[in-house]
Amino acid sequence: MEEAEVLQLYELSYPDLVLVSSNNVSLSAAEELDKLQSTSKAIMEALGPVGPGLLSITGVPNAAALRRDLLPLARKLALLNPNHRKTILKDHKLGSDVPLKNPERNVSSFAMQIKYSHDFDETHSNSEHGSTIEFENLGNGFRELGFCMMELGLQLARVCDRAIGGNELEQSLLESCTAKARLIHYHSPIDKTILVKEAMSTKRTSKRPLNSSGKQIGDEHKQLSGIGSDNLWQQWHYDYGIFTVLTAPMFLLPNSAQEATEERDEECPYPNGHTYLQIFDPIKNNVFMVKASHESFIVQVGESADIVSRGKLRATLHSVARPSKFENLSRETFVVFLQPAWNKTFSITEYPMNLGMSTEIKEVDEPEQSRLTEEIQKIVPPLALRLKDGMTFADFSRETTKQYYGGIGLQSNR
Repeated sequence: MEEAEVLQLYELSYPDLVLVSSNNVSLSAAEELDKLQSTSKAIMEALGPVGPGLLSITGVPNAAALRRDLLPLARKLALLNPNHRKTILKDHKLGSDVPLKNPERNVSSFAMQIKYSHDFDETHSNSEHGSTIEFENLGNGFRELGFCMMELGLQLARVCDRAIGGNELEQSLLESCTAKARLIHYHSPIDKTILVKEAMSTKRTSKRPLNSSGKQIGDEHKQLSGIGSDNLWQQWHYDYGIFTVLTAPMFLLPNSAQEATEERDEECPYPNGHTYLQIFDPIKNNVFMVKASHESFIVQVGESADIVSRGKLRATLHSVARPSKFENLSRETFVVFLQPAWNKTFSITEYPMNLGMSTEIKEVDEPEQSRLTEEIQKIVPPLALRLKDGMTFADFSRETTKQYYGGIGLQSNR
């Protein structure tokens, strides 16, 4: 994957985002008006149909400290004794949306619904469970960083609404009342070794369980050949919400395989300077490795924003690659999915379905790119097969999940 072309994201500074999204802008000079207009234009170019569909936001107050405190906990949670982890998650009102009982999983994820009302409900681990001091601020860290990222999404939605006309994006987010936050750990081979040993020591079977289609769990994560790599942590897909806001990832190198959860793991520089988030550009027919600064936030456009904006925003087809020459590194990130209310109704009468970024991927002449395009087409269900006029967001999300991962889903059959 080191041979993939690099995409340096448009960097939007937080002060500029605050300025361009403000409802009380008083411009006293022509250069301020010019700055407002140029910033709004740059945002729409990055998120619009001729851009990559994502950008980064830099200089967010307190973001670096929040990221530094929360992200290392992803690996520690992933490798905890299952009973101990269950207690900690319960104490902090967290859940998971991946099968944590599978010791050979590629990803561990811990999730929470966060309200837009910013009503902090402080939670602390019960000290009698032992070794919980490092997790004592887990739930509050989730809420604080999550709410910060939700605010960024709302501000960006307001900017896009003004450029498009109306306020449907921002209103759709507010009507949903909550957003889903996920703390994600992408496992290294060392992590898998630790989990398998833990499973064996507790007399659990090390054989992977079967999913509903009779395939072993993990088959849906079989790797798709890409440029210079046949190894993915997360398969190609579109997010189906409005915006996905991500922290720039953190790469960790464990201090030792035996005592991986006892000490703080070492944070490493980005392998080859990349985040290893990669996008497929259907216009340029190419894969790009996303480059962003360590303490920035990345914002991606989802399919709902593509639909609601009638194609003026562009959904991003993406995956997460493994650094092939740095196999002992794990990757940590925190993600907030900003979605419309479940009863939000989609109208596609004015949506250019034939031009939608997720409806089709163009054929190419280059053998390697053509092979990649064919592979992506096999596992990414076209939007036209998942979206119908008058469909609610709940129906759309259910159909999308089914076609990606269900019993007959394209990715679950791989």
